[in-house]
Amino acid sequence: MHLTYWLGHRFFREVARGLFDFRVVNEHHLAQPGGAILAANHVSFLDPPFIGQAFDEPIYFFARRTLFDHPLAGWLLRQWQSIPIDRDRPDAGSLKATIRTLRQGGKVLMFPEGTRSLDGRLQPAKAGVGLFIAKTQVPVIPLYIHGTLQALPRGARMLRPVQITLVVGEPYLPELGAGSQDRDLYQQLADEVMGRITALRASLQLEEDL
Repeated sequence: MHLTYWLGHRFFREVARGLFDFRVVNEHHLAQPGGAILAANHVSFLDPPFIGQAFDEPIYFFARRTLFDHPLAGWLLRQWQSIPIDRDRPDAGSLKATIRTLRQGGKVLMFPEGTRSLDGRLQPAKAGVGLFIAKTQVPVIPLYIHGTLQALPRGARMLRPVQITLVVGEPYLPELGAGSQDRDLYQQLADEVMGRITALRASLQLEEDL
C-alpha cells in the first residue's frame, strides 16, 4: 500500500469509524486471498471510500473517465487505484485493464446496478459484472452497505451522522456452464450477484428486527 493510498485509506477509516460508527458484519470474509470481484449495492458517493477502508489491503475502483481530465483529480484517482471507464460505452482498454487486474490478484469494486439508487431500493443488475465474472473466473464477494444513503444522499451538501453497516457475504465461485461468450450468460451471472446482495440486505433487516 503506497503512501498516497494509505493516507486516503487512513482518512476514510477514521471518518467512517469515528463519525459514523461504521461496523462490518462477517468481517472474516474480507480476507479472501487473491483476485476477487467485490459486488455491492450503490446509493451514495460514500460507498467506494467506505467500502475501500473496510479492507486492510488496497483495492481497485472504477471512476468516470472524464474525471481523469483534470490534472490533480486524475493524478489522485490513479494513486487511489481507480480504473477510468465510460459507463455508457465501455472501451476495450478499460475492460482489458480490469480483467488483467483481476487475473493478477487484484480486488475490484463493482456496482452491478450501474448507477446510484435514488431511494435505496436495489435495482436490476447490468450484464457488465457478469462479463467480468465469465472472463476472469475469480471469486465474487457480495457486499451490502447500509446507511450511506442517509449519511449523504444524492444532492446533499452536508454529511449526516448515522450508523453505517457493511454486510459481507461468503465468497463464491459462479458456475459458468457452456457459452462463456454469451450475453445471456453475463446477465444470468449478474442476476445471481444481485440475488446474493438482496439476501444480505434481508439478513441485516432480520438482525435489526431481533
